[in-house]
This record gives sequence, structure tokens and C-alpha cells, in this order.
Amino acid sequence: MNANYEIITFSIGDTKAGTKMGKMQIRNLSDNSTLNCVLWEEAINRIDEKKFRTGNIIKLKSATFNEKFNNCNVVSFDLVEEAKLGVPEDVREKMFADLISEIEKFKDEKIRDFVKNLLTQNAELFKIMPAAKAMHHNYLGGLLVHTTECYEFAKMLYPKLKNINEDELYAACILHDLGKIYEYSINTETGAIEYNDKFKKDWITHSQYGFTICMSNGFDKIAKMIAAHHGRADWGALIDLNEKDLEPFYYIVHHIDDLSAKFGKINVKDI
Repeated sequence: MNANYEIITFSIGDTKAGTKMGKMQIRNLSDNSTLNCVLWEEAINRIDEKKFRTGNIIKLKSATFNEKFNNCNVVSFDLVEEAKLGVPEDVREKMFADLISEIEKFKDEKIRDFVKNLLTQNAELFKIMPAAKAMHHNYLGGLLVHTTECYEFAKMLYPKLKNINEDELYAACILHDLGKIYEYSINTETGAIEYNDKFKKDWITHSQYGFTICMSNGFDKIAKMIAAHHGRADWGALIDLNEKDLEPFYYIVHHIDDLSAKFGKINVKDI
């Protein structure tokens, strides 16, 4: 109970009895172990919702643990340090403008207009959405940061690549996670991230969304790079990179995406 914990995720759902139940995963800052917590409706109602923000440092005040000490029922906790909500608005605006400026440098007019129009038409959501609920870039503006990192990695790697169209590569990096603007929702006051259940019913995954919108507009190689970017079918890829005889271009966005997810501004504390 004396340890400080970092909040990794928090979500609220309904029980069979019709009451609210919170699920929170926290990380012990002393030994990096994780703890899965439950909060019942009475506790949720007593605690300011901003205290559940991802990245907040907390100290458990009243909680009961299971025998293995890896699950607990939290009654109350103290906020030790409040995390950033995410990327400040002025920084997000500049990052988005800079990304649009880079897109305007594309040589292929059709790809340039396609990518630019998709981003500008969805600008408000694109600038605030996270890139994930828990794994990486899970904060306000995280999708914009992750997308920019992927584009920048692609620019560095492109001179070393063979037989890959430059604009197609850049477009795939920029659009590979676009579906996340609909896959997630984020509370811009608390930073709480939730899955959009309607999106999952309509599209299954953000990869399917990106693949479909690119294919329907005639950009098949961009679509295929997006379809493969999760690497394996059981990770959500539409094209499994373990398949035999795939052309080299299928692999590159997967590796660029992975670089950002592991070495980019993954956590809100990194920004």
C-alpha cells in the first residue's frame, strides 16, 4: 500500500445488475509489476474522474488484494502526481500543419490529393485521437505523434530501399492508422480512452478501414501495405507476413510502425 503506481488504463462498464464497474490496470513504480484493479460504483462516484487519467501516479489508500497480490478491489486512492493530458493544442496544430506541408511535396498528384483530403476532412478527430488504448501513444494527440514518427522513419529509410514507390510508402505510413479516429473515443477533459463499439461492428479493425478506403480509390499497393502492417493475422493483420513469396513492399510499413511503437514518444511522459 506504500508503493506508488502509474495508471496504465482505466475504463467503466456495466455489471449484470445494471451498476457501474471500473477496471483499472496500474504499474508498481518500484518493481514494474502490474496490478489489475476493480472499482465498484460507490468508489467511482466518490473519486474525481480526472484522477483516473492514464499516466497519473497514485498511492492506494484503501484496497483489498487477492492471494497472489496481482488483483485488488480499490476503494480509494490518493493522487501523487497528475500526468499530462497529452500534446498541447498549439503543438498539435503545428504538427498537423507540418504534416500537411510534407504531403504537399508528394510528386504523385493523385496520391497527394487523396491523402491530403482524407486528413483535412478528418482533421479535428485526427488531431486529438490516441494511437492505442494502452500499448503506445495512448494520450491526447497520440495518433498524430505516431503518424508523424512513422512518416519521419520512412523518410530516413527510403534512400536505402529498392523497388518501393516513395509517395506510396509515405502515404501508407500516414494512413495506416487513420481508422483509429473512429475506432477510439477520448475524453478531452480527463484523457479517458474507450473503444467505439459501433466501429468494431461495422469495420472489425482500423486496418480493414484503411485497406478498404485505399482499395476503393485505386491505391492497391498503399492498401496492401496497410493490410500487412500488423504483421500477423492473430495481431490483426489482413495480410499475414508469414505467408510465402510476398513482395518486399508488404513488410516495410509493419517495421516502421513497430519502430515508432517501441522507440517513439510512446508515453505521455515522453512528450
